[in-house]
Amino acid sequence: MFQSRDEIRQVYQQVWRKMQAQQLLEPMEAVIAEVIEIHPEYHALFEDGEAIELREFTPEQGQTNPFLHMGMHIALREQATSDRPAGVQRLYQKLCANKGRHEAEHAMMECLGEALWNAQRNGQEPDMGAYLACLKKL
Repeated sequence: MFQSRDEIRQVYQQVWRKMQAQQLLEPMEAVIAEVIEIHPEYHALFEDGEAIELREFTPEQGQTNPFLHMGMHIALREQATSDRPAGVQRLYQKLCANKGRHEAEHAMMECLGEALWNAQRNGQEPDMGAYLACLKKL
């Protein structure tokens, strides 16, 4: 399921509104809500409502894209749940035990980001072997 940037941002905003109203969340919404909750630095952005959907977050402006950051948390959790690539679940659990879940995910993001950047730069699929090797070094 591929979604546009705007659709993804709308999903986050919808989850935020449901969280504020204490409404029942679908399973994937609950994952998104957990990630939003551990990032209070982004809560003010969600309070801006639809304006967040239009905002640009660029490294040139010294900004981290909150949607990319939270999306990487979600991707790592999905990888760990499905053990894809094979072996990532064990590494995830080990890092979480050593660093705590949030910090483990932040450390893992460096490896995931590097794997995705290299894949994009080379016009290839991500090198899962290199990705797992990077994770093992953490």
